[in-house]
Amino acid sequence: MHKIILKLAAVAGLLLSGVAFAQTTLTIGLQDDPDQLDPARSRTFVGRIVFASLCDKLVDITPDLKFVPQLATSWTWTDNKTLKFTLRDHVVYHDGTPVDAASVKANLDRAKTLPDSNRKSELATLASVDAPDSKTVVLHLTEPDASLLSQLSDRAGMMQSPASFDKNPGKQPVCSGPYRFKERVQNDRIVLEKFPQYWDAADYHFDRLVFKPIPDATVRLNDLRAGGLDIAERIAPSDAQTVKDDPKLVFAPITGLGFQAISVNFANGPRGAINPFAKDARVRQAFDLALDKDAINQVVGLGLYQPAFQPFPPASFAYDKKFERKGSDVKKARELLKEAGFDRVKVEITYGTNTIMQQVMEMIQAMGREAGFDITLRPMQFAALQSAMARGDFQLAQAGWSGRVDPSANVFQYVGCKGSLNDGKFCDKTMNQLLVDARVELDTNKRKVLYAKFLEQMQAKRPVFYTYYLPWTFALKKQLQGFVPYPDGLIRLKGVTMAAK
Repeated sequence: MHKIILKLAAVAGLLLSGVAFAQTTLTIGLQDDPDQLDPARSRTFVGRIVFASLCDKLVDITPDLKFVPQLATSWTWTDNKTLKFTLRDHVVYHDGTPVDAASVKANLDRAKTLPDSNRKSELATLASVDAPDSKTVVLHLTEPDASLLSQLSDRAGMMQSPASFDKNPGKQPVCSGPYRFKERVQNDRIVLEKFPQYWDAADYHFDRLVFKPIPDATVRLNDLRAGGLDIAERIAPSDAQTVKDDPKLVFAPITGLGFQAISVNFANGPRGAINPFAKDARVRQAFDLALDKDAINQVVGLGLYQPAFQPFPPASFAYDKKFERKGSDVKKARELLKEAGFDRVKVEITYGTNTIMQQVMEMIQAMGREAGFDITLRPMQFAALQSAMARGDFQLAQAGWSGRVDPSANVFQYVGCKGSLNDGKFCDKTMNQLLVDARVELDTNKRKVLYAKFLEQMQAKRPVFYTYYLPWTFALKKQLQGFVPYPDGLIRLKGVTMAAK
């Protein structure tokens, strides 16, 4: 009898052990494969989705776009050029080293000075950082900056262990979020595992996250319906009704802050030097007039892709309705081309290949042909597109921005003379000064006037062609509880659970 009891106890122990260590995995389908997983160097939206679980920031946002604590518990403007943060107690990086003021200073200094950092223009006003004690960080600015908190609520404010800086953080990131890096197989998966020492670990209920890049929207949805995914981001508009009609799924769309656009190469390498779009603004004006953005919305977006004519979304105080228009103006486009000395213009558009973008670019190709543009399409993998744009290997190229709370963060990166994502090297001193003045100005009404003047210049110069505002269309299993879509399109998993079937 004694032996039987011991055997039963052993079996019970094994069963309990199995429950205790059962792995709950959440699998997320992404539209694209992220570029490198170093917040300072990263430039892709899908990378930001991964970072939302991997790398905590100094501050975060709420669904209604208010700033809230994350690594910092509080912040105070001691004057209009000095911002002081108080850090959270007992927080460590994934390598066990403390998240203290010295490490925050090291991160911000790195983002400012790293030769290939894409955060430089986001932190352009940051002059220096002090760490007077382990929990206090003081930022000294060269001038007032109304956009700074917005920047620090994203990649500029993400913290990595300084001990990892010289260990290829793009491939082996060591951050401070609820999940730590486990492995990556390029174009197949990124795997994160729960970090037990995370300061808020009790609110994160999955042991493992798997991010799978699936560029084909139909395949992405089919994988969700078959059970291979738990969440799929950017569901194609044509599939929205399918999701709504499926009793096992939930459709969770939200209006975003960002845009889809096409950038022009003005002066980035040999391809910029010979780009017909770089030499005469009338060519760019003609191209923009050739684009029927309402048609793109109806045919590809099925009414979900609101036409865009400026970098500011309708929810922004800087948005100016007067720049909207209906349809295209092919006649005017042809007239402008003739004034510029062209009968027809040959140009190549480089873009990241996925279901939606292929449809959009094919429509743009047909619209351009009617107005006098012979467009060659050059699709490539999304991460490869980012590299091509950075080195200037394009004439026109797809540019997407997921949007920020402050209008400065929606435009300075792309058209500021020293913008980190200004791949075409466009620089207009008058426009740049307007952007600087608007960023320095703290009065919202005065900023609105400055942005209105800037938009007038954008209409004349057209360094970027805006096509539509990005809606974030999520689909998820019905058992997934607590998921809330955010206007920035990121997937935040705090409080999210999976109910039993």
